[in-house]
Amino acid sequence: MDCWSPSLTADDEFEKLVIRMNPPRVTVDNASSGTATLIQVDSANKRGSLLEVVQVLNDMDLIIRRAYISSDGEWFMDVFHVTDQNGNKLHEDEVAERIQQSLGPRAKSFRSLRRSVGVQAADEHTTIELTGRDRPGLLSEVFAVLADLKCNVVAAEVWTHNSRMASVVYITDDETGLPISDPDRLAKIKQLLLYVLKGDRDKRSANTAVSVGGTNMQRRLHQMMYADRDYDTDYMDSSSTNDRSKPLVTVENLADKGYTVVSLRCPDRPKLLFDTVCTLTDMQYVVFHATVIAEGPEAYQEYYIRHTDGCPISSEAEQQRVILCLEAAIKRRTSEGIRLELCSADRAGLLSDVTRIFRENGLSVTRAEVTTRGSQAVNTFYVIDASGNPVKSETIEAVRNEIGLTILHVKEDTYSKSPSQHSGRFSFGSLFRSRSEKVLYNLGLMRSCS
Repeated sequence: MDCWSPSLTADDEFEKLVIRMNPPRVTVDNASSGTATLIQVDSANKRGSLLEVVQVLNDMDLIIRRAYISSDGEWFMDVFHVTDQNGNKLHEDEVAERIQQSLGPRAKSFRSLRRSVGVQAADEHTTIELTGRDRPGLLSEVFAVLADLKCNVVAAEVWTHNSRMASVVYITDDETGLPISDPDRLAKIKQLLLYVLKGDRDKRSANTAVSVGGTNMQRRLHQMMYADRDYDTDYMDSSSTNDRSKPLVTVENLADKGYTVVSLRCPDRPKLLFDTVCTLTDMQYVVFHATVIAEGPEAYQEYYIRHTDGCPISSEAEQQRVILCLEAAIKRRTSEGIRLELCSADRAGLLSDVTRIFRENGLSVTRAEVTTRGSQAVNTFYVIDASGNPVKSETIEAVRNEIGLTILHVKEDTYSKSPSQHSGRFSFGSLFRSRSEKVLYNLGLMRSCS
């Protein structure tokens, strides 16, 4: 349930006025660094600004190598060192324009982004949101139901973590290509999907319900899994608790400054900064200062935060909850399994057929990204053996032979999960001294541990 009061409408209008008087300034600098493009954002400070900027970089599939964030007071300044997916500098100004649009007075208010799980009609498609207990073959059953109901899947993203599944699916009518808005038909879709989700094993709630509004797909997936309490240790997989690649997250209060310091270290991967900032924001924390370094196999992040009421974290229980939620946010998108890429002409029932073949060959999908580009379906699946054993190469070849050797390929994942050798607590002091990066240290916000 949304916790914002009606009086906040006036606050939104005031924020827009301030932004109109002080429009955001975005500078793209290709000269200062030999390896990355520097993007500096200066803007009037408003709640959610950091997430909006990071979300733009995330949507553009940029790799954030470093980031320095400061937003104490009425103004904030963020500096990001970014490259494209191939490690090259940027050679276009589109990023500056998109960030300015995201922060400008016409941008959608951060407070309007929250919504409940459901099915809703947008301008070009109908959105279906699903959460429930993960199990082998679940995705196959979901797509089979949609195919049987003459629904064409134009895009989808599926995450699994801690035995839970969340998915956002965009559909249109198979015959007309238009959004589905008929209440009776939507009710039938929801009823059948809810039946599939519940199965006979779900001890917790499965969800598919009507809602209004919209938000970023990956942002919504984080919100859905957080609401579904995928971070809950009562339901944690035994394999997860012993995972050597588990992120290292520490939380402690900096009493003299009035901040809570959240530090984390984990194997680096794309969109990691988005995942952590999204989680802190949705947990009602404000990031005042932060430093991020992700130039090697590991990423290091340190945040100085307060709750939205201006207070630091006040209890050990709350500290532990932050640790669990950040660990979950990082692991939701961690690539587990063999990456398969499907590129073929789109057709009705394609996803139903492909996921059925996965199921019949004993494969379970841990994560999926489904897109449609014109008449082409471009889909990525991460699959594991449903019994928990390593996937056999002959199984993959059997699947490829049945689906098509020319359209289904095994792809190397540069950021696949690998064990990380670390233990105990850590601090950024020596790391930044060795790299001559003392931005937060000079502000009196980074402590040396020497």
